[in-house]
Parts: sequence; structure tokens; C-alpha cells
Amino acid sequence: MMTINVAVLLAVIVVMRLRRRTQARSRREERDTAFLVLALGILIAPTPVGQGIFNGIGQLVHGISQAGS
Repeated sequence: MMTINVAVLLAVIVVMRLRRRTQARSRREERDTAFLVLALGILIAPTPVGQGIFNGIGQLVHGISQAGS
């Protein structure tokens, strides 16, 4: 039996939608893509991968703020 991870399915859909030329998108398509990206973020956030991304970005921001002062 094959199962489909919803986050992986959304990631594939987002990548396919973002590959289109920007000029060819309507406002509705832009809004729908933003909604899909938000839903993907909500699905990924509580996972170990999401926590790793969050920690990595946090360290990057901390390093940049330390370099600026």
C-alpha cells in the first residue's frame, strides 16, 4: 500500500506553480499560490525538518545581528 505525505504533495504543487512565468499569472493564481505556501509552512513547522530550518534561520539572523554591532 502506498501512502502520500500531504506536505510532499503540497511541495510538489508549489514548485510546479512557481516554475511558471510571473507574467502569465493572474491575481487569483498568485493568491492561491500564497495560500498553498502558507499551508505547506504550517504542515512542515512541527516536524523535525521544520524545526531544523527554524533553528538554522535563527542562527543566521543571530550571526548577522552580531556582525552588525
